[in-house]
Amino acid sequence: MVAMLPILLSVVVISFSGVMMPGPMTAVTLAKSYKSPWAGTQIALGHAIIEVPMILLIYFGFAQFFQNDIVRLVLSVLGSGMILWLGIIMFRARVEVVEKGKDLPYNSFTAGILASVFNPFFLLWWATIGGMLIMRILDFGTTGLIVFIIVHWSCDLLWLSLFSKVVYRTHTLWGRKLQEWLFIACSLLLVSFGLWFLISGIQLVI
Repeated sequence: MVAMLPILLSVVVISFSGVMMPGPMTAVTLAKSYKSPWAGTQIALGHAIIEVPMILLIYFGFAQFFQNDIVRLVLSVLGSGMILWLGIIMFRARVEVVEKGKDLPYNSFTAGILASVFNPFFLLWWATIGGMLIMRILDFGTTGLIVFIIVHWSCDLLWLSLFSKVVYRTHTLWGRKLQEWLFIACSLLLVSFGLWFLISGIQLVI
């Protein structure tokens, strides 16, 4: 286990840099945290439903599959459509969520799944950076794989849970206009990512 410490330290640093980066996961976490301080925890659980099988697939040799241009194109087109849909829903629901106290039409657990499975960047991250990290723990066998999964997911869980609790406890102090503008910003962020995923995917075959 001592020999794994430098590798696990790199996993922690890279994992935090990934989950803290603004993107679809951050946007849906902010939106869902208006209703519950546990939204981030539930989103992290939904994220794990997709992420753990992804880690296992790459561990057992499927990383190259996700680097295939056709596969990346299909993932980009399908994923961008879903990310755009999430952005549009968030934009249309902003007034009802902020002023009327209603919630988005999907729960936090589902949001974690959707923001993961339809995010081409997430899939490509695991096929590249994530694949590199997994290769470094191959020598430690099943124990190394289990520890790796626990450490990486704990970073996701810690950050999303903390972010969610901060949003839940402080959003009432922001004022309705600021809250509505934050929803607009998050919805535009999702739409921007969706368009970027789509354009990037199309460029693969041009």
